[in-house]
Amino acid sequence: MNRQTIRWADAVRTRLWPVPALAVSVAVALGIALPSLDSTVDGQLPEGVSVFLFSGGPEAARAVLQAIAGSLITVTSLTFSLTVVTLQLASSQFSPRLLRTFSADRFVHGTLALFLAAFAFALTVLRSVRGENSGHSPFVPEISVTVAFGLAIASVIGLVLFLAHLTREIRVETMMRTVNKETRDTMDRVFPPDRPTQGPAPSPGAQSFRIQAGSSGFLISYDEDALLHTAIEHDAVLRVDREPGSSLVQGVPFATAWPLQAGTPIKSEDQESLARDVNAAVTTGFERTSVQDVGFGFRQLVDVAVRALSPGINDPTTAVHIIGHLSALLCRLASRETGPEHLTDDDGQTRVVLPLPALTELLDLAVTQVRHYGAADPLVARRLLDLVRELACCDTTNTLRPALLDQLNLLRGTVTSSAYLEPERQKLLQDIAAVSAVVRPDAET
Repeated sequence: MNRQTIRWADAVRTRLWPVPALAVSVAVALGIALPSLDSTVDGQLPEGVSVFLFSGGPEAARAVLQAIAGSLITVTSLTFSLTVVTLQLASSQFSPRLLRTFSADRFVHGTLALFLAAFAFALTVLRSVRGENSGHSPFVPEISVTVAFGLAIASVIGLVLFLAHLTREIRVETMMRTVNKETRDTMDRVFPPDRPTQGPAPSPGAQSFRIQAGSSGFLISYDEDALLHTAIEHDAVLRVDREPGSSLVQGVPFATAWPLQAGTPIKSEDQESLARDVNAAVTTGFERTSVQDVGFGFRQLVDVAVRALSPGINDPTTAVHIIGHLSALLCRLASRETGPEHLTDDDGQTRVVLPLPALTELLDLAVTQVRHYGAADPLVARRLLDLVRELACCDTTNTLRPALLDQLNLLRGTVTSSAYLEPERQKLLQDIAAVSAVVRPDAET
């Protein structure tokens, strides 16, 4: 599955309406088709089958279908209300950026689809019931009414399961697990384990020119194949200067291009065409997504941790748990090649340079705000130290040691300036020295 397909799938997955809308369409079609089947097989079914079908008259069938339709639209309204309340709670209590996680919940999609489909099916079948005074021979679609009854029973079970699911999903541990999984999936797409080592990036020459953004919003994704094709077609080298998740402003440069062969500048009309093609290959939107944005999951986790450390909530335990998730994600990348992506042509020549975050950038994103707002709590400070220790153990190539030492120095400065009792301060400083010895065995303590 290419990234363009992934982007469209993500757009559908994070909206509440596509699955219920599809279910209603199918239900209406079945509500029209099944009564026709009923009229075809009327009186021809074996007794062993007929005994399980609806056996009432037209008035009883109408009463059953009306009761099903009326009750299900009420239950659907209740389900929508509970979903909206959950979204509001997640936004105010945890982070507005978690709303995508809830709106992408397949169980919620399936429950709403079941309720609306049962309502639409019962309402459609109701049209085909004919009584004595209808001017036609009486007709009761026994199979259709039985199916509607089954959908109603399934909806009752679905409501109970939905309430249980909602209770579980609103817990912060469940939300963090969901964000963790989504972030791991993004990392596996952007930084796969077999990603080759990227060579040095080419530098723009004197004949380079900047490409302005054609629209404002967050950079959601870029079409790698389209960018490479554009660079080859215009005999140029492209470098996108903004990472996925960055904010673009229309008219502000976000990419650089220069001729592949020095001394053969790109003509002005070709520059305009190249700029249009580059903008066409870049997707922007007004909210970040996890399609190519590895940092988005880290941002979600950090936001919840910072909110938990605020005086209004004062929940350092949640922050400690989130640091554990951040540590697991960073350790997953410790043995992988991160940083910019180089796209090459058939001759192995680098034609496109795409900016992607290095592990040191993600480490800074994961630690900085949590340290700033939570280092005054000894539990949070010690968990940050554990994160550094864990990452040092996973860093088998020793490439992260300077960044980890920088984080230890920053944490030491924060602990020194915070309002700790002196015994607590000395204990934390000793812990920092012990972790420093793990990060760099010859480090001074």
